[in-house]
Amino acid sequence: VVRVPPGKAMVHTVDFFRSFIDDPYLFGKVAANHALGDIFAMGAEPQSATAIATVPPGLEAKVEDLLLQMMTGAVEVLNAAGCSLVGGHTGEGRELALGFAINGLIDERMEGVMRKGGMRPGDVLLLTKPMGTGTLFAAHAQHAAKGRWIDAALKSMVVSNQAGAQILREHGATACTDLTGFGLLGHLVEMTRPSGVDAELQLSALPLLDGAVACVEAGIVSSLQPANVRLRRALRNAEDFVKDPRYPLLFDPQTAGGLLASVPAAQATDCIRALKTAGYAQTAAIGRIRGASDALEPVVLTR
Repeated sequence: VVRVPPGKAMVHTVDFFRSFIDDPYLFGKVAANHALGDIFAMGAEPQSATAIATVPPGLEAKVEDLLLQMMTGAVEVLNAAGCSLVGGHTGEGRELALGFAINGLIDERMEGVMRKGGMRPGDVLLLTKPMGTGTLFAAHAQHAAKGRWIDAALKSMVVSNQAGAQILREHGATACTDLTGFGLLGHLVEMTRPSGVDAELQLSALPLLDGAVACVEAGIVSSLQPANVRLRRALRNAEDFVKDPRYPLLFDPQTAGGLLASVPAAQATDCIRALKTAGYAQTAAIGRIRGASDALEPVVLTR
């Protein structure tokens, strides 16, 4: 039973995915962080979570130890966010997997809520974390990624978006979402459409994880990439950039990615400085918002 305090409204989100690393404790942290992303991106405060896990069959003691390690990592992240784990369900499956349904609270008058729509012409587009987790862990599965690349990616994936979302609100963010499975272009289109605007995206400004370009140049991409590539129809000038080594990363699906937000131009420099001071060291301005044109494609790439 959840009682909603006067003046508050409840938001819900759910995420679930299979493990992509051999460390169950670290996987638990990443899974919880990923699930919390939608709550933070809206400007809500997480309250409670229920977990659902699948574990491969094995000796009872081994299964219990696996669950203990995974849930220890997850609970550490949830507790740090002020979110209580109140229940869950475990089943048997071929692979280790974990997900959460999370409740959060927000002002019922929707003050301070950050939506995907709301971008305004002249706003600066910010990204708070580097991209590349999709291609890096696809390479990791093929034993083709360097250890230092994976270590750096995991360090980024366990960084919470909670403080970043607060900083973006304080600097007047007009729209915000967390970068996950649809990749940068997919999530940007989700923001431009309800906002009724176009966007200019500077390819050279994208913050990228070490090794991400090397992996896509080797032809290694996530299994989710082909579906995301269909969104290239949203690019007005894709043919001018298809040979750029960073181009495929527009479609790279992210796990526990950063926040993609638009902020007023007058606030952008201060906002970036505050985000970097708070630990989002690779925060970058990656483009600008334009007024809507007659073109069907809402996104224009620049060097």
